Amino acid sequence: MAVLAQLRYPTNSFAKILSAILALVLFAFVALCGISGFLLYQALRPPQSASSVNLDMMMGHPETFSFQLADGSSRDGWFFPGLRGAPAIVVCHGYMSQRADVLTLVTALQDHEFNVFLFDFAGHGTSPRGTTLGYKETGELRSALQALSGRDDVDAQHFGLWGVDLGGYAALEVAASDPRVAAIAVDDAYADPRDMMQIQVKRSGLGVIPFVDRFTDFGFRMANYNFRNEPPVTRRLAQLRPIPKLFIVSADQPYLAGEVFSLFAAAPPPKELQRDQTSYALMSDDDRKNYENQIVSFFLQAIPPGR
Repeated sequence: MAVLAQLRYPTNSFAKILSAILALVLFAFVALCGISGFLLYQALRPPQSASSVNLDMMMGHPETFSFQLADGSSRDGWFFPGLRGAPAIVVCHGYMSQRADVLTLVTALQDHEFNVFLFDFAGHGTSPRGTTLGYKETGELRSALQALSGRDDVDAQHFGLWGVDLGGYAALEVAASDPRVAAIAVDDAYADPRDMMQIQVKRSGLGVIPFVDRFTDFGFRMANYNFRNEPPVTRRLAQLRPIPKLFIVSADQPYLAGEVFSLFAAAPPPKELQRDQTSYALMSDDDRKNYENQIVSFFLQAIPPGR
């Protein structure tokens, strides 16, 4: 009790120094919690700006296609019809993006008779706010694939997946567990949502502060406690052995480059690696057209319509 009294009302030099040190430690702890909480909130609650798109005015005759999620809620997507009975390609947008941002790729695929489907992941576009950087989104993609397989105008046994960063992670997870996925192309993908959280910390510039990375990782794991036993997707890539795989890495995404190289190294053949100077979202019109032609060529060879 005397020690506590000295800490509250220090009367000698030792007690004053100890009290000051404890106050600094407490301040540092509170500051770390505040900074980490801010980074966590910023990463998991990205700003949303859903584009207003009138499907009736769009080329390709798209239709709204709804599917049910595991929690009983529903999600609307856009289905672009191709050749009846042809494979469907599910196009998965990336982090801080939305389905409207990948419509040119959708058009390129539909022009070559693929059926194409896309929707907004949680926390993006028109979907409810709050992302898990891939955990929950994997379930959303799995539900979409299950609903699409019930249509009578698609090849229910042969699907293709394309995804960028967050969408790439979800695509790899689903492909590793669903034999109906017959080809996959991922762009700047990562192996674990925890890795993506740390990438956001580094991008913020606040990762140089000691222990901020550990605090944000702990907070991220607590926020996604239900997925605490989910291993990195690299441990399941062996299950992708029979299908063609295309991995794409962008020079302007250095934090994700190592992730892509690790995924490529862990994946069994058949596989190929493509290097681009610019990420998909920042490509010029000409570069994007060339990129999309390469994606179309990959799927035409892997799961051609009308085979």
